[in-house]
Amino acid sequence: MVTTAPASALDIPRTHPLRARAVNAAEVKAMITTLEGLGFDDWWLGTACEGWTVRDVATHVVGQYEELSRPWLLVGRALLGRRRHPGLTPLHAHNLCQVEARRSVPPQAVPGLLARFGPRGLRAVERLPGAARRRIPLSPLFPESKELPEDSMDYLARVLVTRDTWMHRVDVCDATGREPVLHEHDKEVVGQVLLDLALAWSGPPVFLDLSGPAGGRWTLGRGTPAVVVQADALTLMRHLSGRPSRGVVEYDGDPAGTAAVEAARVIF
Repeated sequence: MVTTAPASALDIPRTHPLRARAVNAAEVKAMITTLEGLGFDDWWLGTACEGWTVRDVATHVVGQYEELSRPWLLVGRALLGRRRHPGLTPLHAHNLCQVEARRSVPPQAVPGLLARFGPRGLRAVERLPGAARRRIPLSPLFPESKELPEDSMDYLARVLVTRDTWMHRVDVCDATGREPVLHEHDKEVVGQVLLDLALAWSGPPVFLDLSGPAGGRWTLGRGTPAVVVQADALTLMRHLSGRPSRGVVEYDGDPAGTAAVEAARVIF
């Protein structure tokens, strides 16, 4: 059992706006590279996102950045989604509208669209002052946003869009049998997930020993850890997002702590 705990995940700083732009730009570049490496048949493979192909995931990501530079599309698709897909949650209905908007686009054109809208979206975010972004809530369009650590456009732009793109890059790699190529910025993405996990944590103290280039050692909760969790960082991220298991998460210690980690989820 661990008696000297590493730093608390609560001490991970929220990504600074300048750092957020660099991380987001790096992730857009990594996603474009991944998409450019796909063969024609890869685009039609199913992913961990139920009902979505690799192509669907990629066009959703394009839509995210397009809407940062064209916010009226965000509002329009959110309203359209409620009318067109009343059986889905507002967010899922909106996301499906992003995919439907590019059904006719050939898959080989999708990386170019992300190369076009990714930088535009990042520039648009920079033009809106941080104070203004923090005052714009997401929940009027997407009630699910009330469950986020911060219900704001600022959180979407600085944290969630990057995280969403990152996880979908992992989805594309998993679906096509590729190993995700990790870069320096991946550790920042993982750190923000762990910060959000720590902010919502109510279980026993836990020691996270995460391996791989994006890994590290952190604690959840205060006090001597009751359970040690060992896993590759990507494996734990898939678990926290609710995706199917790939790799092994090992637990050693209190069953209550183990159960808490097994039940834990973070919004991606």
